[in-house]
Amino acid sequence: MPIDIERVRGAQLPEVAGSWTPDDVILYHLGLGAGVPPTAPRELAYAYEGALKVLPTWAVIPVMPAIGGVLTLPGMDVSLASLLHGEQQTELHGEIPATASVRTSGRVIDVYDKGKAALLVFETVTRLEGDEQPLFTNRFSAFFRGEGGFGGDGGPPAGDEPPAREPDAVAHRATLPQQALLYRLSGDKNPLHADPQFARGAGFEQPILHGLCSYGIVCKAVVDELLDGAVERVASYRARFAGVVLPGETIVVELWDEGERVLVRARTAERDTPVITHAAIALR
Repeated sequence: MPIDIERVRGAQLPEVAGSWTPDDVILYHLGLGAGVPPTAPRELAYAYEGALKVLPTWAVIPVMPAIGGVLTLPGMDVSLASLLHGEQQTELHGEIPATASVRTSGRVIDVYDKGKAALLVFETVTRLEGDEQPLFTNRFSAFFRGEGGFGGDGGPPAGDEPPAREPDAVAHRATLPQQALLYRLSGDKNPLHADPQFARGAGFEQPILHGLCSYGIVCKAVVDELLDGAVERVASYRARFAGVVLPGETIVVELWDEGERVLVRARTAERDTPVITHAAIALR
Protein backbone atom coordinates (compact mmCIF):
# COMPACT_ATOMS: atom_id res chain seq x y z
CA MET A 1 0.00 0.00 0.00
CA PRO A 2 1.48 3.42 -0.96
CA ILE A 3 0.82 4.99 2.48
CA ASP A 4 2.36 3.06 5.34
CA ILE A 5 -0.07 4.16 8.04
CA GLU A 6 2.01 3.09 11.04
CA ARG A 7 5.13 4.85 9.77
CA VAL A 8 3.34 8.04 8.76
CA ARG A 9 1.07 8.52 11.77
CA GLY A 10 2.90 10.69 14.31
CA ALA A 11 5.86 11.38 12.02
CA GLN A 12 7.76 14.62 12.61
CA LEU A 13 8.39 17.08 9.78
CA PRO A 14 11.82 18.71 9.48
CA GLU A 15 11.95 22.20 10.99
CA VAL A 16 12.09 24.91 8.32
CA ALA A 17 13.28 28.51 8.66
CA GLY A 18 11.62 31.33 6.75
CA SER A 19 11.09 35.07 6.60
CA TRP A 20 8.94 37.67 4.91
CA THR A 21 8.80 41.37 4.14
CA PRO A 22 5.93 43.79 3.40
CA ASP A 23 6.34 43.07 -0.33
CA ASP A 24 5.61 39.38 0.29
CA VAL A 25 2.50 40.22 2.30
CA ILE A 26 1.26 42.67 -0.33
CA LEU A 27 1.75 40.09 -3.10
CA TYR A 28 -0.29 37.60 -1.07
CA HIS A 29 -3.09 40.14 -0.54
CA LEU A 30 -3.14 40.96 -4.26
CA GLY A 31 -3.39 37.23 -4.94
CA LEU A 32 -6.63 37.28 -2.93
CA GLY A 33 -8.03 40.17 -4.95
CA ALA A 34 -7.13 43.04 -2.60
CA GLY A 35 -6.73 46.53 -4.03
CA VAL A 36 -10.18 46.94 -5.61
CA PRO A 37 -10.77 49.84 -5.88
CA PRO A 38 -7.07 50.79 -5.71
CA THR A 39 -7.57 54.16 -4.02
CA ALA A 40 -9.93 52.96 -1.28
CA PRO A 41 -8.25 53.45 2.14
CA ARG A 42 -9.33 50.03 3.41
CA GLU A 43 -7.84 48.35 0.33
CA LEU A 44 -4.61 50.34 0.51
CA ALA A 45 -4.20 48.97 4.02
CA TYR A 46 -3.65 45.58 2.35
CA ALA A 47 -1.73 46.77 -0.71
CA TYR A 48 0.51 49.66 0.38
CA GLU A 49 3.34 49.52 2.87
CA GLY A 50 2.47 52.92 4.34
CA ALA A 51 0.12 51.42 6.95
CA LEU A 52 0.17 47.73 6.07
CA LYS A 53 -1.91 45.22 7.99
CA VAL A 54 -1.64 41.44 7.59
CA LEU A 55 -4.62 39.20 6.97
CA PRO A 56 -4.74 36.25 9.41
CA THR A 57 -4.68 33.78 6.54
CA TRP A 58 -1.16 34.90 5.66
CA ALA A 59 -0.30 32.26 8.28
CA VAL A 60 -0.71 29.50 5.66
CA ILE A 61 2.06 30.92 3.45
CA PRO A 62 5.29 30.64 5.50
CA VAL A 63 4.53 26.98 6.26
CA MET A 64 4.47 25.87 2.60
CA PRO A 65 8.09 24.60 2.61
CA ALA A 66 7.37 22.63 5.80
CA ILE A 67 4.24 20.89 4.53
CA GLY A 68 6.07 19.94 1.36
CA GLY A 69 8.00 17.59 3.63
CA VAL A 70 4.88 15.45 4.07
CA LEU A 71 5.27 13.97 0.59
CA THR A 72 8.85 12.92 1.32
CA LEU A 73 8.15 11.16 4.62
CA PRO A 74 9.13 7.49 4.82
CA GLY A 75 5.98 5.53 4.02
CA MET A 76 4.47 8.21 1.75
CA ASP A 77 4.69 6.78 -1.76
CA VAL A 78 1.97 8.88 -3.39
CA SER A 79 1.44 11.10 -6.42
CA LEU A 80 0.91 14.85 -6.09
CA ALA A 81 -1.94 14.48 -8.60
CA SER A 82 -3.88 12.41 -6.04
CA LEU A 83 -3.84 15.22 -3.46
CA LEU A 84 -6.87 17.38 -2.64
CA HIS A 85 -7.05 19.81 0.26
CA GLY A 86 -9.96 18.83 2.50
CA GLU A 87 -10.00 21.17 5.49
CA GLN A 88 -7.91 23.97 6.95
CA GLN A 89 -7.73 25.37 10.45
CA THR A 90 -5.59 28.35 11.43
CA GLU A 91 -5.12 29.53 15.00
CA LEU A 92 -3.62 32.96 15.64
CA HIS A 93 -1.75 33.36 18.92
CA GLY A 94 -1.06 37.02 18.27
CA GLU A 95 -1.12 39.65 15.54
CA ILE A 96 1.10 38.79 12.57
CA PRO A 97 3.87 41.34 11.90
CA ALA A 98 4.52 42.66 8.39
CA THR A 99 8.20 41.69 8.64
CA ALA A 100 9.49 38.61 10.43
CA SER A 101 11.94 35.72 10.56
CA VAL A 102 10.38 32.46 11.75
CA ARG A 103 10.86 28.75 12.11
CA THR A 104 8.17 26.13 11.55
CA SER A 105 7.95 22.60 12.93
CA GLY A 106 5.29 20.02 12.18
CA ARG A 107 3.95 16.53 12.68
CA VAL A 108 1.35 14.17 11.26
CA ILE A 109 -1.54 13.96 13.73
CA ASP A 110 -3.49 11.08 12.19
CA VAL A 111 -4.49 9.20 9.06
CA TYR A 112 -8.19 8.44 8.49
CA ASP A 113 -9.87 5.99 6.13
CA LYS A 114 -12.40 7.71 3.86
CA GLY A 115 -13.09 4.67 1.71
CA LYS A 116 -11.84 5.84 -1.67
CA ALA A 117 -9.24 8.14 -0.11
CA ALA A 118 -6.93 8.44 2.87
CA LEU A 119 -7.24 11.65 4.90
CA LEU A 120 -3.94 12.84 6.33
CA VAL A 121 -4.11 15.44 9.12
CA PHE A 122 -0.92 17.28 9.96
CA GLU A 123 -0.11 20.27 12.14
CA THR A 124 2.49 23.00 11.87
CA VAL A 125 3.56 25.46 14.55
CA THR A 126 5.34 28.67 13.57
CA ARG A 127 7.41 30.74 16.00
CA LEU A 128 9.27 34.01 15.64
CA GLU A 129 13.01 33.51 15.54
CA GLY A 130 14.34 33.63 19.11
CA ASP A 131 10.89 33.17 20.69
CA GLU A 132 9.49 29.89 22.00
CA GLN A 133 5.89 31.11 22.01
CA PRO A 134 3.85 30.07 18.94
CA LEU A 135 2.86 32.86 16.55
CA PHE A 136 0.33 30.72 14.67
CA THR A 137 -0.68 27.08 14.31
CA ASN A 138 -2.09 25.43 11.18
CA ARG A 139 -3.87 22.09 10.80
CA PHE A 140 -4.15 20.74 7.28
CA SER A 141 -6.43 17.88 6.23
CA ALA A 142 -5.40 16.41 2.88
CA PHE A 143 -7.18 13.76 0.83
CA PHE A 144 -5.05 11.29 -1.11
CA ARG A 145 -7.44 9.77 -3.63
CA GLY A 146 -7.21 6.04 -4.18
CA GLU A 147 -5.38 5.43 -0.90
CA GLY A 148 -8.34 4.54 1.36
CA GLY A 149 -9.97 1.25 2.17
CA PHE A 150 -7.44 0.13 4.77
CA GLY A 151 -10.08 -0.28 7.47
CA GLY A 152 -9.16 2.61 9.73
CA ASP A 153 -11.18 5.21 11.62
CA GLY A 154 -13.22 7.50 9.36
CA GLY A 155 -12.44 10.60 11.42
CA PRO A 156 -14.60 13.09 13.34
CA PRO A 157 -17.83 14.50 11.84
CA ALA A 158 -18.03 18.01 10.45
CA GLY A 159 -19.40 20.81 12.61
CA ASP A 160 -20.05 24.55 12.36
CA GLU A 161 -23.34 24.44 10.45
CA PRO A 162 -24.90 27.88 9.87
CA PRO A 163 -28.20 28.62 11.61
CA ALA A 164 -31.55 28.16 9.88
CA ARG A 165 -32.06 31.85 9.11
CA GLU A 166 -31.02 34.31 6.46
CA PRO A 167 -27.36 35.40 6.62
CA ASP A 168 -26.52 38.69 8.30
CA ALA A 169 -24.39 39.73 5.34
CA VAL A 170 -23.64 38.52 1.83
CA ALA A 171 -20.46 39.50 0.00
CA HIS A 172 -19.61 38.93 -3.67
CA ARG A 173 -15.91 38.55 -4.47
CA ALA A 174 -14.95 38.31 -8.14
CA THR A 175 -11.79 36.45 -9.09
CA LEU A 176 -9.60 37.16 -12.11
CA PRO A 177 -9.04 34.66 -14.93
CA GLN A 178 -5.35 34.76 -13.94
CA GLN A 179 -6.02 34.65 -10.19
CA ALA A 180 -4.37 31.24 -9.66
CA LEU A 181 -1.27 32.32 -11.59
CA LEU A 182 -0.95 35.34 -9.32
CA TYR A 183 -1.69 33.50 -6.07
CA ARG A 184 0.86 30.73 -6.75
CA LEU A 185 3.66 33.31 -6.59
CA SER A 186 3.16 33.34 -2.82
CA GLY A 187 4.54 29.81 -2.63
CA ASP A 188 1.96 27.16 -3.53
CA LYS A 189 3.42 25.92 -6.82
CA ASN A 190 1.20 22.84 -7.28
CA PRO A 191 0.88 22.56 -11.10
CA LEU A 192 -2.81 21.72 -10.66
CA HIS A 193 -3.37 25.48 -10.55
CA ALA A 194 -1.40 26.39 -13.68
CA ASP A 195 -0.76 23.47 -16.02
CA PRO A 196 -3.79 22.40 -18.11
CA GLN A 197 -2.33 18.98 -18.89
CA PHE A 198 -1.59 18.27 -15.23
CA ALA A 199 -5.10 19.45 -14.27
CA ARG A 200 -6.70 17.09 -16.79
CA GLY A 201 -4.58 14.23 -15.45
CA ALA A 202 -5.94 15.02 -11.98
CA GLY A 203 -9.54 14.89 -13.25
CA PHE A 204 -10.26 18.58 -13.89
CA GLU A 205 -11.12 20.22 -17.20
CA GLN A 206 -8.81 23.15 -16.47
CA PRO A 207 -6.54 24.48 -13.72
CA ILE A 208 -8.51 25.40 -10.60
CA LEU A 209 -8.09 28.09 -7.99
CA HIS A 210 -6.14 27.10 -4.89
CA GLY A 211 -8.38 26.11 -2.00
CA LEU A 212 -6.24 28.31 0.25
CA CYS A 213 -6.85 31.24 -2.08
CA SER A 214 -10.61 30.79 -1.60
CA TYR A 215 -9.89 30.40 2.14
CA GLY A 216 -8.15 33.79 2.20
CA ILE A 217 -10.77 35.50 0.04
CA VAL A 218 -13.51 34.38 2.42
CA CYS A 219 -11.57 35.51 5.50
CA LYS A 220 -10.99 38.94 3.95
CA ALA A 221 -14.73 39.20 3.24
CA VAL A 222 -15.49 38.56 6.94
CA VAL A 223 -12.87 41.06 8.12
CA ASP A 224 -14.10 43.74 5.72
CA GLU A 225 -17.85 43.18 6.03
CA LEU A 226 -18.27 42.44 9.75
CA LEU A 227 -15.05 43.48 11.53
CA ASP A 228 -14.45 46.89 9.92
CA GLY A 229 -11.01 45.74 8.78
CA ALA A 230 -9.82 44.72 12.26
CA VAL A 231 -7.58 41.76 11.34
CA GLU A 232 -6.44 41.39 14.95
CA ARG A 233 -9.91 40.27 16.04
CA VAL A 234 -9.57 36.91 14.26
CA ALA A 235 -8.52 34.27 16.79
CA SER A 236 -9.01 31.18 14.62
CA TYR A 237 -10.54 30.13 11.33
CA ARG A 238 -11.65 26.67 10.27
CA ALA A 239 -13.17 25.68 6.92
CA ARG A 240 -13.98 22.65 4.81
CA PHE A 241 -13.29 22.79 1.05
CA ALA A 242 -16.50 21.54 -0.54
CA GLY A 243 -15.83 22.33 -4.18
CA VAL A 244 -13.58 24.14 -6.62
CA VAL A 245 -13.51 27.66 -7.98
CA LEU A 246 -12.59 28.18 -11.60
CA PRO A 247 -10.44 31.31 -12.03
CA GLY A 248 -12.67 34.15 -13.18
CA GLU A 249 -15.71 33.02 -11.19
CA THR A 250 -17.32 35.05 -8.41
CA ILE A 251 -17.41 33.70 -4.87
CA VAL A 252 -20.61 34.46 -2.94
CA VAL A 253 -19.85 34.58 0.80
CA GLU A 254 -22.72 34.26 3.30
CA LEU A 255 -22.00 35.38 6.88
CA TRP A 256 -23.83 34.76 10.15
CA ASP A 257 -22.74 36.93 13.08
CA GLU A 258 -23.05 34.83 16.25
CA GLY A 259 -21.30 37.26 18.58
CA GLU A 260 -18.12 35.41 19.57
CA ARG A 261 -17.80 33.80 16.16
CA VAL A 262 -18.89 34.19 12.55
CA LEU A 263 -20.28 31.20 10.67
CA VAL A 264 -19.52 31.17 6.97
CA ARG A 265 -20.64 29.47 3.77
CA ALA A 266 -19.42 30.22 0.24
CA ARG A 267 -20.46 29.16 -3.26
CA THR A 268 -19.78 30.11 -6.86
CA ALA A 269 -22.20 32.57 -8.41
CA GLU A 270 -21.93 31.11 -11.91
CA ARG A 271 -22.48 27.42 -11.10
CA ASP A 272 -24.14 27.77 -7.68
CA THR A 273 -21.82 25.07 -6.32
CA PRO A 274 -20.50 25.05 -2.74
CA VAL A 275 -16.90 26.15 -2.24
CA ILE A 276 -16.46 26.44 1.54
CA THR A 277 -18.76 24.87 4.14
CA HIS A 278 -18.69 24.05 7.88
CA ALA A 279 -16.65 27.21 8.39
CA ALA A 280 -16.31 29.39 11.47
CA ILE A 281 -14.12 32.31 12.50
CA ALA A 282 -13.68 32.73 16.26
CA LEU A 283 -13.28 36.33 17.40
CA ARG A 284 -11.35 38.11 20.13
